[in-house]
Amino acid sequence: MKPFQTLAKVRSPDGSLITLHEHDGEHYIKHNGRQLMSTIATVSELRLAELGCRHLGKAPSPRVLIGGLGLGYTLKRVLEIVGKNAVVHVSELLPEVVQWNRELLGKVNGDLLKDPRVEVLVQDVFQVLKGVSGAARYDAILLDVDHTPASWVQAKNARLYERSGFNAVGRALAPNGLAAYWSAGEEPLFVQRLGQAGFHVETYEAKAYPSAKRAAHRIYVGSLLPEPENAPQSGAASNPRRRPAGPSKRPGAPQRASGRRPFKGD
Repeated sequence: MKPFQTLAKVRSPDGSLITLHEHDGEHYIKHNGRQLMSTIATVSELRLAELGCRHLGKAPSPRVLIGGLGLGYTLKRVLEIVGKNAVVHVSELLPEVVQWNRELLGKVNGDLLKDPRVEVLVQDVFQVLKGVSGAARYDAILLDVDHTPASWVQAKNARLYERSGFNAVGRALAPNGLAAYWSAGEEPLFVQRLGQAGFHVETYEAKAYPSAKRAAHRIYVGSLLPEPENAPQSGAASNPRRRPAGPSKRPGAPQRASGRRPFKGD
């Protein structure tokens, strides 16, 4: 039996232990011993890119922001969708994770970081979003930094799923842009909050890996509702939208949130 090897480890700013492992040719990243992602469970990460960038196939020079590098599968699919003139920013909090991709995961997706369309921002994605304005706004924002909107890798990530985060995303989106959120399970309260912040929300089910019997993961796609006519100028913390959007479910029945990414056997 081949051993389960630990290739690298790092402490995040809040003290959490992030580790990289290899077993029988497959790679895994764990958070405090819990599996965060792997090379055998990538279907929903690819789906995140497909849903969030579904409107960009013929866009002449789209701009995309990916929150969380991980093992690079969302980045891989984005680069397959967008054209040669695209700009793809990847916000990754931990420089060590970027180093792992460049030095230890080249045969996975690490070589994608050499693509001239890609720029890695070693920065908290919330701070990246807050700094966006004008022509630098993004046509797609893809966020995959936590287990679910209610189960975070770092406690401060909670702000991404509250009004301050929604406002930052709304200001960072270009007209007709889409924001897509990855989740390990169903999060109806998140859908409600995102709708109240002025987004129309669609929910998509996604499997973790092709042979999975059920679609445990969720992709939430938000698009800003149009500004009401003759609306007063809104402040940065206010909601400029006329009404919240009701969630749209497609396809299938809701699944209860697991609060984590599933392990190999889920």
